[in-house]
Amino acid sequence: MTSKNSKDETFATQAAQVIWELWQSGQTRQALPETCKPLTAIQGYQAQAQLPMVSGRAVVGWKIAATSSNGQAHINVSSPLAGRLLSGQVFESGAAVPSKGNRMRVAEPEFAFTMGQDLTPKTEPYSVAEVMAAVATLHPAIEVPDSRLEPFTEAGEAQLLADNACARHFVLGPAAPEGWQNTDLSQHEVHSQVMQGESLRYIRKGSGAWVLGDPRMALTWLANQLSSLGITLQKGHVVTTGTCMVPLELEPGETAHADFGVLGQVNMHFSD
Repeated sequence: MTSKNSKDETFATQAAQVIWELWQSGQTRQALPETCKPLTAIQGYQAQAQLPMVSGRAVVGWKIAATSSNGQAHINVSSPLAGRLLSGQVFESGAAVPSKGNRMRVAEPEFAFTMGQDLTPKTEPYSVAEVMAAVATLHPAIEVPDSRLEPFTEAGEAQLLADNACARHFVLGPAAPEGWQNTDLSQHEVHSQVMQGESLRYIRKGSGAWVLGDPRMALTWLANQLSSLGITLQKGHVVTTGTCMVPLELEPGETAHADFGVLGQVNMHFSD
């Protein structure tokens, strides 16, 4: 007799295999097949959890999508979404990030944290103070998201979670200088620009207030979301907390630069 758990795992693995094959081929679908289409957030997270196995990639961290009311409205969800950062998809500042197959074509300046301690699942919610005590470093970062669901704005929470919360590529800047802990991240401004060769195409600014009111609040949300799913937020993992401004529209060949002031800078080239 087949157990419910093994059926759930088979269902989730099938969904993850479809998603990963779409990523490899560059194709999209309007929806996952009915035989493995997740209908709830839990099923979406179960499918996402199988992505490392079907892809052969390691989990190196986490991303948070839809950490602003604008972002949630854009993809028709009512809360943030967590996704896994996979090995082979993370770059250092200054890197050329491939544009091929990317339909969203945006860069999202973000506050990212590297964990210095494990945060294991527990019954009571983690406080902001507990979570921040487990952080090792803060980094300026840029996420370059995308989705295999078209249109992704109509896919719904469960399918977006199966599609790894639109995680694609990620650029991690250098660690902020010591003392960043005393910075009010909720009020901290970030200034960005997009260059086309030597020509400035446009500038944009935002702040930590975009990120659930404060990037530290977003990180705490993630720690508690993972805890509720029985997942440990591991030492060494990077968490990027969501865009701190209207995403930067990018065309292949352009460069995005984000200046976090005293916290540092990060840039990337969207390669042809």
